[in-house]
Amino acid sequence: MRILYDSFKSAYKAPFGTLTAGQTCTLHIDIPTSCLSQEVAVVVECDRTDEQQRFPLTLEWQKDGYDRFAGTLTLTQPDLYFYWFFIRTQNEAFRLFRYGLHDTNIEDGAKWQLSCVPAEDAPDWAKGAVMYQIFPDRFCREGTCDLTGKLEPYTIHENESEMPQWRPDEHGKVLNNDFFGGNLAGITAKLDYLQSLGVTVLYLNPIFKAFSSHRYDTCDYLTIDPMLGTEADFVNLCKQAQRRKIHVVLDGVFSHTGSRSVYFDKDDVFGNGAYHHPDSPYRAWYQFRHYPHDYVCWWDFETLPCIDKTNESYGAFIETVVEKWLTLGADGFRLDVADELPDAFIARLRRKLRACKKDALLIGEVWEDASNKIAYSVRRRYFTDGELDGVMNYPWKNAILAFLRGEDDGRALGDTLETLYENYPKAVLDCTMLPLSTHDSARVLTELVAPFEGTREQMAAHRLTEEQRAHGLRRLRLAAVLQYALPGMPSIYYGDEAGTEGCKDPFNRTFFPWGRADEALTAFYRKLGAWRNGSKALRYGTMEVLRAEGGIVTVRRTYQNETIEITVDAGRETCCLNGKPMEIE
Repeated sequence: MRILYDSFKSAYKAPFGTLTAGQTCTLHIDIPTSCLSQEVAVVVECDRTDEQQRFPLTLEWQKDGYDRFAGTLTLTQPDLYFYWFFIRTQNEAFRLFRYGLHDTNIEDGAKWQLSCVPAEDAPDWAKGAVMYQIFPDRFCREGTCDLTGKLEPYTIHENESEMPQWRPDEHGKVLNNDFFGGNLAGITAKLDYLQSLGVTVLYLNPIFKAFSSHRYDTCDYLTIDPMLGTEADFVNLCKQAQRRKIHVVLDGVFSHTGSRSVYFDKDDVFGNGAYHHPDSPYRAWYQFRHYPHDYVCWWDFETLPCIDKTNESYGAFIETVVEKWLTLGADGFRLDVADELPDAFIARLRRKLRACKKDALLIGEVWEDASNKIAYSVRRRYFTDGELDGVMNYPWKNAILAFLRGEDDGRALGDTLETLYENYPKAVLDCTMLPLSTHDSARVLTELVAPFEGTREQMAAHRLTEEQRAHGLRRLRLAAVLQYALPGMPSIYYGDEAGTEGCKDPFNRTFFPWGRADEALTAFYRKLGAWRNGSKALRYGTMEVLRAEGGIVTVRRTYQNETIEITVDAGRETCCLNGKPMEIE
């Protein structure tokens, strides 16, 4: 007989998941009567301080060969904790650890994680919302833009069906300075289309003035890139979105700037940048090892000099940046490379956002389990300090794709779903972005058939065969059903709903195929949007993984009197809603 404890079951731990400061947690553990247990306690360790607290458990009843011990614990300080059980019997004393997700083991295994977090403070409009991500240059062009002040050189594609420039120039560099001319007016013109998909959150990749088409090399945080339009265009986009109950979230790229920015100004265009002027007000923002030629840059890209995020002047400046765009109509920010932003910087930014707009959203780019993430040897406090409302849910994305490709029989997906569900505060998980593909990953349609690796020339030429595409589209529908059935914000990367395929950057950043979209797939996404928005269980409900094995995953969502069960059979490539076949064609 094994010792029984399962943190996922209310019979053993209540409440489920994370705690708030001062909240009472009740624990039960079943130990075989034959052990003759004399002392049982739960030992809670603070990850930050290594301090231990011991909470005794007392015998509650004896039944069917088991002794049930019960007790409570209370944590007074928000922090990341881990716990295990101490058991002393008539003959020995030992520690009890976690084995897998649902079982226990003596003296070997993992500790249970228990986060203590601030009280819920996430915007209601973001919980369970449907998100749509747009790479602004590649979505829609409406009218023309005044390109005065656009950083040169640049080229504009004549044909929207062309592939983004991927070949190096004569110096062996890919400059990413080719544009298709997508703009803010174009996005505004397509808001009715987005509304028809059930979209309630619009996330835009960077829109501020920059040299490249991706605009992660910010030139001026306070100016819209001329290729995208004007400040007035941005205000109009936000107003028109608000009329349709769509919230606009911007990309905050605050870890680094562009080398051609107003602040660094490597080419000395603006006249007061840190690179050429030691007395520049921006000089202390950057980290020069040997001034001016040797400086810290993001992942060794010399065009992306890193910012010293501890610099007070820079922190104060970024506060003015977020205040400006929130005042003009934005509803929040997604923080690029959040792992490279210090906790104090994120916390300061969060305070400013909420001071400007009490229900502003702040989500971070984190690729792993953000509840226990260690970045640069520092345990991050995204949730324990209430820094972020949500993150990007790459673990679930990757697990869904692996399951539908047949690389996992469902157990890995089930474990991944349950792990984050237990580790994330519910309000955070409800506001977490769940994509199937993004600007940083290959298109989901391509990934679901078979991840393609090759030379850039091979990736540029790679296309799915007719048979592969048909197979991929069926898998994509199943992936989307799971995406819309799970907690968080299902996020459509522009064009996925139109059947766009493509390998990783830049081949995942083609122009939207207006007039060439897969209309049947788009119609399916419209049904998913209506299904999602019409169900409180899907937007706000609890989650249970009822089955995850044999190529089948079943998930239950419950909110008050509404219950929804989704079953996806990866082998047969079918799915059921509440036990009945679900039409996915």
